[in-house]
Parts: sequence; C-alpha cells; structure tokens
Amino acid sequence: MKTLTFTTLAALGAIAVPAAAQAQSTAQGPEVYVGATAGIHDLGIGLPDDDGGIYGLVAGVDLPVGETLFVGAEGNYNIGDGAIDSEYGIAARAGVRVGDSAKVYVRGGVQEVDFNLSRLVPGAPAGSDDTDGDYLVGAGVEFGLGDSPIAFRAGIDTIAFDSTRATVGVLYKF
Repeated sequence: MKTLTFTTLAALGAIAVPAAAQAQSTAQGPEVYVGATAGIHDLGIGLPDDDGGIYGLVAGVDLPVGETLFVGAEGNYNIGDGAIDSEYGIAARAGVRVGDSAKVYVRGGVQEVDFNLSRLVPGAPAGSDDTDGDYLVGAGVEFGLGDSPIAFRAGIDTIAFDSTRATVGVLYKF
C-alpha cells in the first residue's frame, strides 16, 4: 500500500508541475473547491448488507491546461452507515471543460476503507483488521450555476474493480 501511495503522489506531482507552468500562460488560474458529498458504496462481495450510504467532504484544486483541458488533485473523507465505517483517499483528475461552467473528468488514486465487520460478519472477533486500501479509478461530471461559485457533481468510482461507489455532491469554488 505504501508503494502504491508513493507512486500516486509522484504521479500527482508529475502532472501538477507542467500544469502549473501552463496555467501561468492562460487567463484562468487555479480553481480551488470544497464540498459535501453523499452516495452509496457497494462492496460487491455477495454478502447481505454489503453496501451502505456514505456521506462526506471533498476538497481539491484544478489547474487549466490550455483553453478547455484541466488537471487537478482532490482528497475525500466519508463516513458510512452500513458495511463501511469510514473511508478516505486522494486522486488525480484530468478532464475537459464544456461550455462556461461544466466539466467532464476521469480520476485515479488510492482509497482506504474501514469496514464495519460486525455488519459483514456477525460474531467477528474484536481487534480484527478491518481496513483495506487499493487503487481507485472513476469518472464524473460537474455543472456550475452560471457565474455562481456553486456547482453540482455526480461521479462513479471503483476500488480495484471490486466495489462500486456512486456519489453526488455540492461544491463551493474559490
């Protein structure tokens, strides 16, 4: 996991440095955002109750690369009400601006998940290791409200192609 995390952070740096240099030559600067998200995370392990709601926060920055392309990085933290106690991760983003206030993007990173073992495996012994992490890949869209700093987002992700996570959210852009 440490190797995967280090590799992801190195990739984020490799993407961000050229993007920052390119951003200096465009009229539009970095776009920082924070937001609230909600969704469902299905672990896909075939057990009853192997999914549940997730509710959390997201924060990130997007850097323009030319007129319509952008790259960025974001972090997330969620709490769960089902098979997941909590989860957190980081991801790099790359995408295209559509019109004045919409974006379509793909992302990749790492996600660490703290499972609720008592819900998944009744009678699980106390102290059992109940966390696991792996790579995350996904895609999403964002729609702004004209010149307002508020935007809505929807995304779908998978962690190691084992689970499916669908979220919606509201962002505030600085």
